[in-house]
Amino acid sequence: MISIRKATVNDVKQLAIVSKKAFFIPHQHAIPKDIMDNYLKKSFNEETLAKEVTQDNYEYHLIFYKDELAGFSKIILNTENEHIPHKNVTKMERLYLLKEFYGLGLGKKLFDFNVNLVKRNNQKGIWLYVWVKNYRALKFYEKVGFQKIALYDFPISDKETRPNDVLYLDLT
Repeated sequence: MISIRKATVNDVKQLAIVSKKAFFIPHQHAIPKDIMDNYLKKSFNEETLAKEVTQDNYEYHLIFYKDELAGFSKIILNTENEHIPHKNVTKMERLYLLKEFYGLGLGKKLFDFNVNLVKRNNQKGIWLYVWVKNYRALKFYEKVGFQKIALYDFPISDKETRPNDVLYLDLT
């Protein structure tokens, strides 16, 4: 059984654990350990997640498989991007699954849930950043209709960036 529900402050502890595990898998061989540890600590701490989960324009949704948390999504409604002419577009900041849930169609299910949510909020499209060597994610986003529109140097630390593609899905 698969279920999706909105995250609350009560989910923050689990959300932090899943975030760190899901980010680590595709990036583990590309980011030095000290930089990775700092990034995970800074980006996925419970305090930061608690603030974001309660913000009006942030939408966190959890996906469960057989009552076990398998992953989550984070979108930010009405987030412009310099490469997109529309004003009312959504940034998909995270679509994370734990590795043990790969291949079950959960990513697509959660993605479709978000597309419907975005459409209900009168958004014209969805954009995101994805690391250029995260081939699994790139293949998924291409399959669901995203187009590469630009490159972005994603800051992974104060001194390092990682090349990311900027992808866009036009919903008009």
